[in-house]
Amino acid sequence: MIAYIKGVLADKEESRVIVETGGIGYGIFVPQSDMERLPKTGNMVELYTYFHVKEDEMKLFGFLSKEEKELFKLIIGVSGIGPKGGLSILSALSPNALRMAVVSGDAKAIAKSPGIGKKTAEKLILELKDKLNLEQMLEQTSEGAANIENTGVQGEVIEALTELGYGQTEAWRAVRNSGLEEGDTAESLLKRALKNIMF
Repeated sequence: MIAYIKGVLADKEESRVIVETGGIGYGIFVPQSDMERLPKTGNMVELYTYFHVKEDEMKLFGFLSKEEKELFKLIIGVSGIGPKGGLSILSALSPNALRMAVVSGDAKAIAKSPGIGKKTAEKLILELKDKLNLEQMLEQTSEGAANIENTGVQGEVIEALTELGYGQTEAWRAVRNSGLEEGDTAESLLKRALKNIMF
């Protein structure tokens, strides 16, 4: 209904912001991670919004990227997780970190989000495993991989790991220790490399 809102950041509260546009101040709930990246009040801001409607309430949720907004919609599509839980997860985990946790089955990482227990985290993994793949992340890093000598599967995975915040050396070591098996795709090798880093 409301795809995005662009206006002046009028105020910051604990978990929401006020964005003024067209003489109207919109109260928008945002993840803590986005709250920390917002400009100072008085500056222009653009938030991709999701309008949540229930019988007894209407709330606007905003994100600095379309990717976060789409992830939020997937998260709250999991039964038992509402908008508050969705914001909590995206406050604790970046989009790439959430993908990594889902693909590697790391319920503990997701359960670190305030208000999200281990059972809920496991349910999230189960329901999002097929919807949250690593293809998008790998596509984002493929351009960078093309700029290095190793442009094969291993190069893509090294780039993907560095995108996730791992150091170049740590990423290279994890890929090397994982080996390259016949028929390996970037996604299958990345899964093994993540396990090597985590365990």
